[in-house]
Amino acid sequence: MELSETRLTIQNEMDVAHAVLQCRTLCTALGFDTNRSQMVSTAVSELARNIIKYASHGELILRSIARDTSKGIEVVANDCGPGIEDVELALQDHVSSSGTLGLGLPGVKRIVDDFEIESETCRGTRVTIRKWL
Repeated sequence: MELSETRLTIQNEMDVAHAVLQCRTLCTALGFDTNRSQMVSTAVSELARNIIKYASHGELILRSIARDTSKGIEVVANDCGPGIEDVELALQDHVSSSGTLGLGLPGVKRIVDDFEIESETCRGTRVTIRKWL
């Protein structure tokens, strides 16, 4: 299978919906079942909404990946927003800087196989997630 990559600008709710649709399409092409596809789509929705909420705009990159005989999906969420002051704290349940339930990033981390986050105050945040078949 040929590896693919899709870059999506995230600025509004329409972009979030488009990203979720693109994610589901890629998951289906890779052979993910409905449940796993929904899990990844939920993570993509959360990451895209975080871009809008905290940075106003950014980018999502969806790509198919392969390792040995496994294949999967990788999602990279980039923004140039204010960054996360305390990443470790932000990954704890019920911690929110915007008055929400504080389950977004911790939930994303729980439902994917690989989770990486880089954030620098006043420079932005990059979250990379992977889900393997």
